[in-house]
Amino acid sequence: MEQKVISNIPEAYRVDQPIPEKEPERQDFFISLCQNYIETNREKGISLTYAIVTFGCQMNAHDSDRMRGILERIGYIEAPEKEADLVIFNTCTVRENANQKLYGHLGQLKPRKKTNPNFMIGLCGCMMQERDVVEKINRSYPFVDFLFGTFNLHRLPELLFARLHENKRMIEVLPEPKEHVEIKGAKRKYPFKSGLNIMYGCNNFCTYCIVPYVRGRERSRTPEDILKEARLLVEDGVTEIMLLGQNVNSYGTNFMEESQIISENPDYGFPDLLADVCKVPGLKRVRFMTPHPKDLSDRLIEVIRDNPKVCRHIHLPVQSGSSEILRRMNRRYTKEQYLALVEKIRKALPDVSLTTDIMIGFPGETEEDFQDTLDVVRKARYDQAYTFIYSRRTGTPAATMEQVPEDVVKDRFDRLLDVVSTIAHERCGRFEGNTVEVLVEEKNAQNPKLLTGRLGNNLLVHFAGEDTLIGQYVKVHLLKSHGFYYTGEIAE
Repeated sequence: MEQKVISNIPEAYRVDQPIPEKEPERQDFFISLCQNYIETNREKGISLTYAIVTFGCQMNAHDSDRMRGILERIGYIEAPEKEADLVIFNTCTVRENANQKLYGHLGQLKPRKKTNPNFMIGLCGCMMQERDVVEKINRSYPFVDFLFGTFNLHRLPELLFARLHENKRMIEVLPEPKEHVEIKGAKRKYPFKSGLNIMYGCNNFCTYCIVPYVRGRERSRTPEDILKEARLLVEDGVTEIMLLGQNVNSYGTNFMEESQIISENPDYGFPDLLADVCKVPGLKRVRFMTPHPKDLSDRLIEVIRDNPKVCRHIHLPVQSGSSEILRRMNRRYTKEQYLALVEKIRKALPDVSLTTDIMIGFPGETEEDFQDTLDVVRKARYDQAYTFIYSRRTGTPAATMEQVPEDVVKDRFDRLLDVVSTIAHERCGRFEGNTVEVLVEEKNAQNPKLLTGRLGNNLLVHFAGEDTLIGQYVKVHLLKSHGFYYTGEIAE
């Protein structure tokens, strides 16, 4: 869909300069116009609020942080979804139930259009890159105010201003990225930790996955750009960074800009970047999400082993334990290769926590295939497994394959959960009685007298303590394991 141009700016919201052509100056211009709009309303006694509802992965969560930063620069104030004047849904399309969840939300919000003249709804994210979804929104949800995709997040100020002052719904979905514009000044949920995008897109084309179609081909940021942002984050109080990419192991496949580091070292890849990020002064923890088993290298394992800042947690999606199903998924590794990689990781990192993703009911899955998956779970012994049922996504090769009956899938899913839960409970309990370093994240949601902190291996612990400890690293004695979390006490 064609990019729209703002042609009619009311005099009251003009600034004394032409509209810039280049980014990010262009969006800074529209931020200033939107600020004038907010200030005009504030003078009338109206303080406009916003809420962003996020579905999906860590990449989406980070995108939402960046949008929060934009809206707060404009002057919007964050509020609960049920009270906000502007609600933006940052969507996911990995599974079909995410689509249905969004449509349900939209139906519930429609009445607010009649009671609040300032109320607006925005849609963005992966789901908006699907043409049939955009057509459905256009046809069935005409009260949605603006909609954009994954390649033009930075243009939120211009789209918002257009909606406010041209009084028509704005739809701008690009089939591919025209340019890359980094958005600075994200508003983070936790001021002391942050995601950091190192690349965008995916080249793997797993047969069940729609991500390459909605996020585009792989595009890596330069090491200089990433390290500069990491240093700025630390200066802003961040002590823990998560490096983000659809497949971080592919970092360096296609750089978006020229890089002196790359010109001097053309073999520079993710292990080198991870080692360099660990050198940033003031940074205490580094995580990454997500590696692909097909190309997790010995060099990466060595870098993790040799850098205590790298958290001892590796999320290693297996998807299936059947070599035949893995072949049909286009995962490009076998059951045997995966288990050999697990053994190699555990030998180098004996204290590592391994987590995974497991899909049940992929087209053509037999009971024998399912038993192979259970075998991998028993041998890999994951600390946690994110289990889910295959979701048919139109436009992917797997959508045309023979589907497994629902009752069979449900039975297998239940049996898998039993095995996963038993092993995970045993694995997570192995730290009981130890004293460990914990990053205190927040007050406990269920009991305000407790704090909740996160171990380096990503497990949570709840313990008594003062609110002043939030954002600090403290030693906590782990008293009792409760499966996926601990109760503990601050060590003397």
